[in-house]
Amino acid sequence: MNIKNLFIFIAVFIVSFMILFFVTNPSYEKSLEAKYYYEMGDYNTAYALANEAFSEDIYNRMASTIMAQSKTSMKYEKYIKEARKYLREINEMVAQDSIDDAQRARIKLMSEIMVESYVKLAPSVITNKELVSEAAKYHEQFEKILEKVDR
Repeated sequence: MNIKNLFIFIAVFIVSFMILFFVTNPSYEKSLEAKYYYEMGDYNTAYALANEAFSEDIYNRMASTIMAQSKTSMKYEKYIKEARKYLREINEMVAQDSIDDAQRARIKLMSEIMVESYVKLAPSVITNKELVSEAAKYHEQFEKILEKVDR
């Protein structure tokens, strides 16, 4: 029974020491803050904080991971923003009575850009599922538009 208590005491001491190190180390403190902003969806701030944390300690894997994930999420946000812009422009063109060849070519070009851009996105297990699914929906819309324009 005495040895069991000794192992428990040592385990609690090691875990306490790790938590104390994790909370008091400035690099890991910034990493925790970056993780908070990442989870809140503020990927620019998360990236900036993780980059600072990584600059302070290049062995900080948490900062490295948050930087990579923030960068991926920012790419998804950019894709979604461009998709909305292009769809708005396409809808304005389609709302007119007729579409000329120049507009048809422009719609095709916008659709091709968005389809090719989507292929370059590479989600990971940690990437926000809502961002990934929203980008996939836009990708499907542009593929359908491209099919109609290519006829």
